[in-house]
Amino acid sequence: MNIASLIDHTLLKPEATPQQIAQLCAEARDHRFAAVCVNPVHVVQAATLLAGSATAVCTVIGFPLGAATTAVKVFETRRAIADGAREVDMVISVGHLKSGDDTYVREDIRQVVAEAHAHGAICKVIIETALLTDAEKRRACLLAVEVEADFVKTSTGFASGGATVADVALMREVVGERAAVKAAGGIRTLADARAMITAGASRIGTSAGVAIVREIADATTADTTPGY
Repeated sequence: MNIASLIDHTLLKPEATPQQIAQLCAEARDHRFAAVCVNPVHVVQAATLLAGSATAVCTVIGFPLGAATTAVKVFETRRAIADGAREVDMVISVGHLKSGDDTYVREDIRQVVAEAHAHGAICKVIIETALLTDAEKRRACLLAVEVEADFVKTSTGFASGGATVADVALMREVVGERAAVKAAGGIRTLADARAMITAGASRIGTSAGVAIVREIADATTADTTPGY
């Protein structure tokens, strides 16, 4: 399993500097990560630095609360893609989901997905599992696949908790083959990543991508060293 190819190398801290984004992109290019995930203000820089590489630029929409209006999320999506993003991770309106207003949540997701797909981009839908009951997680996943989202994603990393094996397994069960699952939030080790992949994730969002691939390299070296 090539875990590096499943990693979205992530830096979403508000204090992230252009210098840190440049380092993130260099690491992603070196390790052939699936994508870098950066805030919209850094998309142009990341797209420039990663031009010609296999690593995509991903950005976040309505982040981290999901509380922007749908029109604003759609504009964010359009602008991010124009700036060079090829994947967008949008946050649902968690409050509308919890209130039972599935019509609002479905339409919010649908419009962002449609905008992304119209420009050839992938759309991942962040449901923020730490704030939801299992029943709400199921509803959120079903709403996302109804409007043809490409992925459902566990977390922003800014709520009270991140990805869990149980949530990834639940999401995989609900979406089946209709969408992929991205696990994000609190994934810091190779063991964490492997557990999420085993549970059904096909993309891993983490700021610890370099540490994870170094663990793989260290394990490979140990296995091939005489005496081990």
